[in-house]
Amino acid sequence: MAKRDYYDVLGVARGASADEIKKAYRTKAKELHPDRNADNPNAEAQFKEVNEAYDALKDPDKKAAYDRFGHAAFEGGMGQRPGGGGFPGGGNGDFASAFSDVFEDLFGDFMGGGRGGRQRASRGSDLRYNLRISLEEAFAGVQKTIKVPGSVTCSSCKGTGAEGGVEPVTCPTCTGMGKVRAQQGFFTVERTCPTCSGLGQIIKNPCRTCGGVGREERERALSVNIPAGVETGNRIRLAGEGEAGLRGGPSGDLYIFVDVADHPIFTREGATLHCRVPVSMATAALGGEVEVPNIDGGRSRVKIPVGSQAGQQMRLRGKGMPALRGGSTGDMYIELAVETPVNLTARQRELLKEFEKLSEESNSPETTNFFSKVKRFWDGMTS
Repeated sequence: MAKRDYYDVLGVARGASADEIKKAYRTKAKELHPDRNADNPNAEAQFKEVNEAYDALKDPDKKAAYDRFGHAAFEGGMGQRPGGGGFPGGGNGDFASAFSDVFEDLFGDFMGGGRGGRQRASRGSDLRYNLRISLEEAFAGVQKTIKVPGSVTCSSCKGTGAEGGVEPVTCPTCTGMGKVRAQQGFFTVERTCPTCSGLGQIIKNPCRTCGGVGREERERALSVNIPAGVETGNRIRLAGEGEAGLRGGPSGDLYIFVDVADHPIFTREGATLHCRVPVSMATAALGGEVEVPNIDGGRSRVKIPVGSQAGQQMRLRGKGMPALRGGSTGDMYIELAVETPVNLTARQRELLKEFEKLSEESNSPETTNFFSKVKRFWDGMTS
């Protein structure tokens, strides 16, 4: 079977640029990789065909020869490189080189690879700080000073890692690539450069303060403004206040996670506050007034209606928490907790017994209604 045109194999025009050829190759290689096409018996052959085509067209000399002579450029004595020696791979393709290319293209992004090695300067890590505040502070907003341990730019070398701030030099082993390649039989293996650890640069005279990394450990004091209305789980981002970058790279960010402590009086649901207020049995029955606290430190007088029941709620408008981004303020709900008297004196017990004798069903409608349902239930069971 006649060989297919390499340009047709990759799906590009003859005048395609090197970038267009590489982009088309990466797409085809990912699409036809045998590991992704276990159910396609032709995938391996098509994958090799794509690699063969790319191996020929990625090299300017081989591409020029192919454009002039076609497949014949790689057969017999045709297609010699300047200075002698045929093009490696020929019509069968340089599979070791192709394997290296497809491995890098498919997995280089995940492994931190890609041609050119690692970046010489890398961004610092983001930091997290857990900050606990009171409910009163969440209501009014507060400014807090926090101490954050972490890496900061070295004060001696200004982040370069070199003594006296001298710029690093290109690594002689990898010539700045950050990687070295070695042929091991069938495969071309690419490893991180052992001399520069993948940075592409070396420091001849490391900074005595930071040891050449360009940063040092130091605790910093930062002032943080906590806005009114924050809740547990809200986070505040301080750009550039994280760890310093490596060898002059940009600093990371600091994320402050807010935790609002529980309050002994109030419970919170978003912008709404709840306050459970105990009242005496007599006050609940006869009505009256009770004074309740507000989260801002003020007081509110609440009228207790005659015949109030346990769990009954009353609403105080605008006495809750402010909205985080401005606007309206929530409400506060007062929940009555009718308290049964304890530690009664003999006279109090006597009066309660007398009250019980004088009570009628209309005095306790909920009790009367409940036991009426119970009686109907039992009557239904017996019948």
